[in-house]
Amino acid sequence: MLNNDLKNREDIRLLVATFYEKVKINDRLGPFFVCKISNWDKHIDHLTDFWESSLFLKTKFHGDPLQKHIEVDAENDNSITPEHFGIWLNLWYETIDELFKGDYAENAKRRARKMGTFLYLKIFEARLGKR
Repeated sequence: MLNNDLKNREDIRLLVATFYEKVKINDRLGPFFVCKISNWDKHIDHLTDFWESSLFLKTKFHGDPLQKHIEVDAENDNSITPEHFGIWLNLWYETIDELFKGDYAENAKRRARKMGTFLYLKIFEARLGKR
């Protein structure tokens, strides 16, 4: 553990890159990502922008995470479940706890929990809209 709090873009990039190394090899989550993402450096940079914007309000994030998740769910026969989000969140918490400690680290956990809940609810709503 670094025992320091998240304090800059480099810290966020380390967190995101370390997290996605775990996601890629996870037997439940990996298939959703490995088949979809061809340029991992670009993906890590994009998500670093997202988390930097979310935590430090420094970077303007450009993208639509909700639409991307809805598309991935549809491309995978609507197979994303709450369990997938639970695994994702546990890996996120585990990675934060391994690397960082402090207020921003705890905020990154809270924001991820809220985001996971929101995304799954919106994915479910999108499924209902397609019936």
